[in-house]
Amino acid sequence: MDPRFRPIFNAQITPERYEWYVHELSRRLGCTFEFRLAESPVFLPDDFKTRIVDAAQSIVAQLSDASRLAAMKRAIPERWDTPGMDALPTFTQVDFAVVRENGVLVPKLIELQGFPSLTCLQVVQRDVWRDAMRGMDGLDREWSCWYSGLDRESFINLVLRTITGGHDPAEVILMDIDPPRQKTYTDFAATKLLTGVNAVDPRALRTRGRQLFHGDRRIRRIYNRVVFDELISKKIDLPFDFREELDVEWAPHPNWYWVWSKYSLPFLDHPSVPTATFVSELDGVPDDFAARYVLKPLFSFAGGGVNIEPTAADLAAIPASQRHAWCVQEKIEYEPALQAADGGGVKIEIRMMFLRPDDEAKPILAQNLVRLSRGKMLGVDFNKDFTWVGSSIALSPES
Repeated sequence: MDPRFRPIFNAQITPERYEWYVHELSRRLGCTFEFRLAESPVFLPDDFKTRIVDAAQSIVAQLSDASRLAAMKRAIPERWDTPGMDALPTFTQVDFAVVRENGVLVPKLIELQGFPSLTCLQVVQRDVWRDAMRGMDGLDREWSCWYSGLDRESFINLVLRTITGGHDPAEVILMDIDPPRQKTYTDFAATKLLTGVNAVDPRALRTRGRQLFHGDRRIRRIYNRVVFDELISKKIDLPFDFREELDVEWAPHPNWYWVWSKYSLPFLDHPSVPTATFVSELDGVPDDFAARYVLKPLFSFAGGGVNIEPTAADLAAIPASQRHAWCVQEKIEYEPALQAADGGGVKIEIRMMFLRPDDEAKPILAQNLVRLSRGKMLGVDFNKDFTWVGSSIALSPES
């Protein structure tokens, strides 16, 4: 995107440099990737960076509004309503598509989540791209993927405060189902590398009264990565109930998975937010339905179940009891704003990532994550036969 750096990067990137980047990233983490790594970072122009920062912070401010929060909390299912919910989530992700409006590149909200993302992986990814570009004329400099005045050191300190809450990392776990088999395991490895916190399957935990243990070690804080739709679909039995009054801290608290989610979209009012309506509140089938809208389940993860060409029959097939759990959202046309070395355009989605340690009143915009696509959608299935697609990061020259 940034014309200062894109041409000189494209002129110097080679298959060998890209392979070095992939292998070096795997080497530093001690594991391989189950998802594709893109051939390039995104270079953010200053004007677009200002627009996306302003949009992300404004949206999170709206989400934090007390009246909106009261309405959004209706999304918490009774079966998973966990005691001790905090005032705001410790992790927030706000995803934007890069689109063109009136000749200008602008961010448009795709979805959001009060849930962690690849928080630590992005640090290592930034490090390796910086090192990969050290031998490239005009690109041998320090690069930042951080915001709010953060640099690498202060960001890692923020991560430690958010994940551990001041506890000994040995008494904190990253909790997910069968961690080594998760596609996000590379982030779990990066979390261990940067914070000392281990990934643990919740089925390995045991309760003693209100306390949780992993082996003989008491667990005082949980960095919660359990995706509820996986837990539900696989009918996994846990040694504790989320509704129990456990003597443990959550980061983030499980209820935020439901509250700050696609369920939040209809509550937002911002130029960067496309129109969204709960299916339960539709009076009929919108005009030009397939052309102008997408149909989304509110609580799926990683884009699962999104229908990009919905029909009236698809709408009618949703049972009345489930219509509150779906939304119709105005369709967004991604701009192929990144020019690949082969001359083709690549679509960009940027995740703006917020962290809030327990002693902070508001979420702090901290860093980003990028996905690149040449297919109809951003998912793996739509990009199998393309290069210059997959996981990446947005960089700016360090001040």
